[in-house]
Amino acid sequence: MNPHASRTPENAVLGLDIGGTKTAAGIVLFPSGTVLHRRTIPTRPNRAGDEVLADTYSLARELRDAAADSGKQIAGIGAGVAELVDPQGNVTSSQTIQWNGMPVQESLSKIAPAVVESDVRAAAIGEALLGAAKDFRCFIYVTVGTGISSCLVQDRIPHAGAHGNAIVMATAPLSFSCPHCGAYSSTVLEEFASGPALARRYSEKSGQTVTSGEEVTKRAESGDQCAVEIVRTSGRALGVSVAFLANVLDPEVIVVGGGLGLDGRLYWRAMVDSVRDHIWADAGRNVPILPAKLGKDAGMIGAAAAFWNRHEKEASA
Repeated sequence: MNPHASRTPENAVLGLDIGGTKTAAGIVLFPSGTVLHRRTIPTRPNRAGDEVLADTYSLARELRDAAADSGKQIAGIGAGVAELVDPQGNVTSSQTIQWNGMPVQESLSKIAPAVVESDVRAAAIGEALLGAAKDFRCFIYVTVGTGISSCLVQDRIPHAGAHGNAIVMATAPLSFSCPHCGAYSSTVLEEFASGPALARRYSEKSGQTVTSGEEVTKRAESGDQCAVEIVRTSGRALGVSVAFLANVLDPEVIVVGGGLGLDGRLYWRAMVDSVRDHIWADAGRNVPILPAKLGKDAGMIGAAAAFWNRHEKEASA
């Protein structure tokens, strides 16, 4: 008997990771998560939204045709967008890309059935299906890079909230008055602990201009004490907010991704220590905190996974 005869054929899904710098696309096979084809173009989000959408549409058609040339017909398209997205797949903000109110999902559906999702929820689904959280039912996903976002996932379903806004853990001010000096603070975590925030804080404090959080973390590892202070305080601030999520949501595991979130050095250690310090319940204090596994393809694989997850749920209903 042919040992391969009983294998279920894999299904091809087109994943689009649409960020502020670049748009990455790939053909992802499910259930394995194998990536067949990849393409990347600059997003150039300072342009009008319809111009960005036209480029995205052309990229999707190019990948669909590449799949066909390989003998694969795509089952659908998953698009992860660095914006707020409501439960119906409508983009509802224009912080980075001018797509608020534009028919993004409808446009992509002209190529193949499409699902549009926020990038953080898409990445969380990818980790649930194929990554660090695939053996867990309930987890929190946190991504740290240019921005900071989070998502609760229960039984492979990301919690979107009533309006799709349940991702903005780091954009509301942590406002309070100091009980000692009376000074009022209205700090926003994303403006303190994200990659750009590290670069800005270090440049202001040291007088040496840097352009990325990665450069600050590298300087910290080389012994630059100003960088050490910036990185450590940023990691600890992030840990406070992650611990708050853990206290409220009581997950089995916390998965952290994003360029800065996957920096397994001082930033990571400070964040983990801070989470442990600020979780209240003894039973939850040692919750596993794991790095995301999908790496540089996380956004694109996660976007494809968002479609595949929805497709599977509907097929089994």
